[in-house]
Amino acid sequence: MKKSITYQQAGVDIEKAEKSLSDVKHLISRTHNRRVLKDIGSFGGFYEFPSAEYKQPVLISSTDGVGTKLKVAMMMNRHDTVGADLVNHCINDIAVCGARPLFFLDYFGCGKLEEEVFRQIITGFSNACQAAELPLIGGETAEMPDLYKLGEYDLAGTIVGVVERGKIIDGTTVQEGDVMIGVASNGLHTNGYSLARKVLFAEYGVNDYLEEIGNHLGDELLKIHLNYYPIIKDLTENFPIKGMAHITGGGLFKNTIRVIPDGLVSEFNWYNWPVLPIFSLIKQLGNVPEDDMRQTFNMGIGLVFILEKKFAARLLSYAGKFYQRFYEIGKVVKAK
Repeated sequence: MKKSITYQQAGVDIEKAEKSLSDVKHLISRTHNRRVLKDIGSFGGFYEFPSAEYKQPVLISSTDGVGTKLKVAMMMNRHDTVGADLVNHCINDIAVCGARPLFFLDYFGCGKLEEEVFRQIITGFSNACQAAELPLIGGETAEMPDLYKLGEYDLAGTIVGVVERGKIIDGTTVQEGDVMIGVASNGLHTNGYSLARKVLFAEYGVNDYLEEIGNHLGDELLKIHLNYYPIIKDLTENFPIKGMAHITGGGLFKNTIRVIPDGLVSEFNWYNWPVLPIFSLIKQLGNVPEDDMRQTFNMGIGLVFILEKKFAARLLSYAGKFYQRFYEIGKVVKAK
């Protein structure tokens, strides 16, 4: 008679997964608001749409991941930041369209579920969602022993937001001569880590303190991706913003061109803002070509506003109320 094999023996422990989820339910529940109608455990997330607040509501959604920044978290055995990275990245992606975030859902896949790692990740999700007043209403936890190596995992997130149809900001009114105002990033955010890791870890370890950046390398690389929604909400209510770009993979040019009409391009004055030391270090260590740097990394600018030149000086003055620095970084010109 053949020996019986259980699901647990195959590498998937359902009871452990259920216990892990039960242990973090309080972290998830603290993100909920009055519009979340069901607690964790249903087949779907229940959210009551605020229909009375909109005449012509348009839903805007986005799905993203954290990329190989996760490798740094695994190297440091520190997992409480990457969940926050994912939440903030997703918020920014829809906020630059003019959307107000409504709710967030997560995906966590691993080879073997490690309870402490899972708790740290959910803590990161919860902290970022709570700070953004964004309910985490559902998700998926998948243990797949033949797909991920021991100690490895992946994250993905989906966000849904809403905007009044007449208040969508998509760059269609952008014209030649409009200026671009950039808002500082705090580091790599969640892009370019494959190149950064290849260059930096050929010379240093995650625990090395580097005078050039004034930080331990691992701590520098795990800085949390900024949430720009409070800035976006404030400025779009007080200035006639024509377009916005979240600077992610592809850098400044390839992200701003997404909100500039055909026949026009963005022209940058690359010396109008300080390049963060981490980018200078990567360029120097890897002898990375300047063009490659500029299309891989945000180079110190995480968000761009496009508006008429006549409003630029007032916006820059107004922006002094925020912690992040603002810079006039370029303009919109005719394509050659």
